Amino acid sequence: MARRQLDGKRVLITGASQGIGEALAMEAAKRGCRIVAVARTAALLENLEAHIRHEIPHAKIVTLAGDVTNPDDRKAMLEACQSAYGGLDILINNAGIGATGHFAETDFANLRRIFEVNVFGTAELTRLCIPSLRTGIQPLIVNISSALGKRGYPARSYYSSSKFALQGLSDAIRAELAPDGISVLVVSPGLTQTHFSKNMLERSARLPLDHLRGMTSETVAKKTFAAIEADKSDITLTTNGKLLVAVNRFAPWIFELFARKKIQRLFAAEIAERENKLG
Repeated sequence: MARRQLDGKRVLITGASQGIGEALAMEAAKRGCRIVAVARTAALLENLEAHIRHEIPHAKIVTLAGDVTNPDDRKAMLEACQSAYGGLDILINNAGIGATGHFAETDFANLRRIFEVNVFGTAELTRLCIPSLRTGIQPLIVNISSALGKRGYPARSYYSSSKFALQGLSDAIRAELAPDGISVLVVSPGLTQTHFSKNMLERSARLPLDHLRGMTSETVAKKTFAAIEADKSDITLTTNGKLLVAVNRFAPWIFELFARKKIQRLFAAEIAERENKLG
């Protein structure tokens, strides 16, 4: 396919009020896209629209408060694209939630909630948008995943499993949608400077990662749109993310050894207590 031109493209972005989603909306506006920005909190969307219009007076943006897990809200998102711009060219599935904690100790209800947002809601919105995308110009589905969707990480089992599902869904539908001319791009950032960890359903992991966060949301957005223009199908971002994927591909035993030793240190007291009881 020829290099994708972004000026004038009709773009729907979910999870657009904060972090990577907010940066994606700003980058889309800078590149001349016509945007429908969706998130659950209306006040944050109002701030986003005001900020974009201040920075880019000619920007075309419509905001809509909605939840990807709600069927009526999903319909409203597509209707907003149709009403404002007459259709849709690019769907960016960025809405997502997470939780940290060790599998045996975490609330199972959180796993269901994470899958509702990260997988089921995203999948159903994508399905709903396909007929509109079929009539779009150089149509594209962008799924914002994670490096943890390529290699599961201790104390992130719920989030990792949801992103593995999103990766699998993306890989499967890429071929299915090719006859319609619809491309599918998976973007897998590593650790990023966002408020994502503060908005998690649960934060009980003994293995912290927040102190390692490096790449800014703005850089993720720029690299995402560069990949969109180049019509790429899969990119991994951040040094940590690329390193994780590379080690898992070429020497997975190294990561297994590191993870086991790390967890054993974190649970040293419990392990010793259990061994004393058995002894």
